[in-house]
Amino acid sequence: MDWLQVVVLSVVQGLTEFLPISSSAHLILVPVLTGWPDQGLAFDVALHVGTLSAVVLYFRRELSDMTVSWTRSLATRRLDADARLAWAVILGTIPVGLAGLLAQDLVEAHLRSPVVLAVGMIAFGLLLGWADWRQRGTRDEHEITWRDVLVIGCAQALALFPGTSRAGITITAALLTGMSREGASRFSFLLSIPVIVLAGGLEARKLLTNGHPVDWSTLIIGAVLSGITAYLCIHYFLAFIRRIGMQPFVIYRLLLGAVLLWIYL
Repeated sequence: MDWLQVVVLSVVQGLTEFLPISSSAHLILVPVLTGWPDQGLAFDVALHVGTLSAVVLYFRRELSDMTVSWTRSLATRRLDADARLAWAVILGTIPVGLAGLLAQDLVEAHLRSPVVLAVGMIAFGLLLGWADWRQRGTRDEHEITWRDVLVIGCAQALALFPGTSRAGITITAALLTGMSREGASRFSFLLSIPVIVLAGGLEARKLLTNGHPVDWSTLIIGAVLSGITAYLCIHYFLAFIRRIGMQPFVIYRLLLGAVLLWIYL
């Protein structure tokens, strides 16, 4: 890869991982639209490391409190708000983990096309817009119920469908259960941590077994750029979400989906 490709892919990953606009769709589309060669598995792992570092750093205090309370709950069998949130993140990850094991090969082989991406962008974009317009509650992530966890966790499994957006579908489901925009977004970001760990771990495992040489300077720069971009994205998204809502992202998804259909149909 040349340095322009490294910078563009790193920034795209950092911006789209936590916004409801589908990071996988953009990483597939960038090489298609630019003619660049595939960035390779090693670079994908590096981008995952960068975005994971960003979300862990941003929520470091919450994660520390959740870890302490979760550990205590194992001994006392009592759940305070932080322990409940930690269990919610763990249990909410199970559906997408199972779906990934069962359907990942099918998705990779048959669904990673621009037309499928366009359909996913439009359909799930409309669903996000409807959820944001129809029902917004006041509950934050610490007031999540086990029913909410089941709904959001199962919805997250749909993110395997290209163009869905993991952040988009989990925020949509959380809004429909009656959570606030901020609460839905913060829970979506926390829920991303085990998902990124699992996805990055699978990619790293493949990387370790393929025996190809690794350009460490490119990987480090990619991880740092994606991490910085993701951290800023999380910060400003949470700062402005109450005022801007989800509709700008819905409009972006609809426009991008329409352009892709126009080009590829």
